[in-house]
Amino acid sequence: MNDKVPKGWNNDKKYNKWIKSLKEKFRQVQLKAAVKVNSELLNFYWELGREITEKQKEAKWGDKFLERLSKDLMEEFPEVKGFSLRNLKYIRQWYLFWSNIKEIGQQAVAQFRDEKVQQAVALITQIPWGHNLVIITKCKNQQEAFFYVQKTIENNWSRSVLTHQIETGLYERAGKSITNFDKTLPKSQSDLAKEMLKIHIALIF
Repeated sequence: MNDKVPKGWNNDKKYNKWIKSLKEKFRQVQLKAAVKVNSELLNFYWELGREITEKQKEAKWGDKFLERLSKDLMEEFPEVKGFSLRNLKYIRQWYLFWSNIKEIGQQAVAQFRDEKVQQAVALITQIPWGHNLVIITKCKNQQEAFFYVQKTIENNWSRSVLTHQIETGLYERAGKSITNFDKTLPKSQSDLAKEMLKIHIALIF
């Protein structure tokens, strides 16, 4: 059997076209997987934030509880930076920021409020954890935060671009809030999706 590669094969147009297509397909798979991992991780963070909040409220556990929780989780998963004490505090802060949906006018019934929270979760889990932290630590209220979440998705902003837009007051300049939650995921080749790809689940702080 002749295993020799034909001379000049690397300049073959058909091969070059095929390998280019193959690389692109694999990038698409990588990015889709990254988006999925990000969403699953943030859904886990949401549930963790809810459980932390409930346990601290019911048992009146303070930050010592978070220190113990961080220690126990990091002993089991030493490579996962997301279980640091600092990040657990951020998870609680993130949950509290979005779970307390404020409505204008009459107080919303519980079912309607729950639906709004679910819509918010569906939206914020489309962007990386680092983006979420920038938004909740730099935005003054939910209305402003929603604006930047949706603008991030619409424009595929990297974290640095998002930070710049917040610090330069895009929300104030726009002069309006965003209330439509029905937005699609970022394009597969966007800066936002590529940033998700760079963040391995074990490296998220």
